[in-house]
Amino acid sequence: MISDKISNRLANSSMIRAMFEEGARLKKIYGADKVYDFSLGNPDPEPPAEVKAALRELANSEEPGMHLYMNNAGYTEVRETIAGKINRETGLQLTFNNVVMTVGAGGALNVVLKTLLNPDEEVIIFAPYFVEYTSYIDNHGGKAVIVNTDSRTFLPDPELLRSKITPNTKAILINTPNNPTGVVYGADILKAIANVLEEKGREYGHTIYIISDEPYRKLAYDVDVPNILTIYKNAVMIDCFSKSLSLPGERMGYIAANPEAEDIDTLMGGLIYCNRVLGYVNAPALFQKVIARTIDSTVDINIYKERRDLLYNGLTSLGYECVKPDGAFYLFPKSFIADDVEFKNRAVKYNLLIVPGSGFGCPGHFRLAYCVSLETIKNSLPAFEALAKEFK
Repeated sequence: MISDKISNRLANSSMIRAMFEEGARLKKIYGADKVYDFSLGNPDPEPPAEVKAALRELANSEEPGMHLYMNNAGYTEVRETIAGKINRETGLQLTFNNVVMTVGAGGALNVVLKTLLNPDEEVIIFAPYFVEYTSYIDNHGGKAVIVNTDSRTFLPDPELLRSKITPNTKAILINTPNNPTGVVYGADILKAIANVLEEKGREYGHTIYIISDEPYRKLAYDVDVPNILTIYKNAVMIDCFSKSLSLPGERMGYIAANPEAEDIDTLMGGLIYCNRVLGYVNAPALFQKVIARTIDSTVDINIYKERRDLLYNGLTSLGYECVKPDGAFYLFPKSFIADDVEFKNRAVKYNLLIVPGSGFGCPGHFRLAYCVSLETIKNSLPAFEALAKEFK
């Protein structure tokens, strides 16, 4: 028998994957073109041409030792490349010693949490939040403390945050651009959060970290995504190339820390150690080198912007209420009834695959991943219209 904890987690496992599997079943019955699957954030644009070219060149290289172990933090030259890009964008002075290459953003989050957390220490997360955050925190003996955001904007309230910080608070975990809302936290909000943490850190006599999960950093429309390392010195930024280069299956990410962070050498040493003992050992060797060669590349975000506008305008014209996202590739509309799971079940009747907001800690909403074709979005609108009519 498996552990009780995992058995309980399985009973409440990811609704996203459940809906993805339901979509596969329906496509076999009705055909892929008649099923509108908005469940999984799996980017459909191909990686940029330069990424494929770098991969071909490296795969054919006769350079010796390309597939051997390296420093657990990753290749020095790759970390130097990433530190240099951050420095050019921010004016900071990171070195390769401030960067750890990781097995995606999920791996990075687990490495950071294992490094920081003592048993029962608290990590504050803002709802709605990525569904795996609570499990990641639990993995390393921590306790997740959920703080709601503004129901109209999905932005955090720094004063509400202040009221939730206790002597046991070790970190807050933020996600911007946000999954599931697409909301970007502006510099004013982030500075206000930083001020609260500095004040409460002085009050309780210990550092409170910001862990900033930013896999959608390069997918932002007409807004800037502030770099948390320029705002708060005790910050750790997590990024990956799953979305920006359409490489989710290659599991390539990194951790970057502010060089001015308290006891930075010990922090970085802990991150490198935990990268090893969690079993990641090091990030995939070949794709580290691909990333170093294509660090300034990105998918065409106008692809996603066009889809956002089509879906957002289509749904709001049908009476759906939704915050227009500034980034990522998700919409998070209100469901027409409070029971978002029942709303999801009603949607399936029209071959619409959506994910209830309760899975993201925000019931009464549902998430749509619009990293699908324009044709899928266009063809889905009559189904969304029929669904809306059930509640009017």
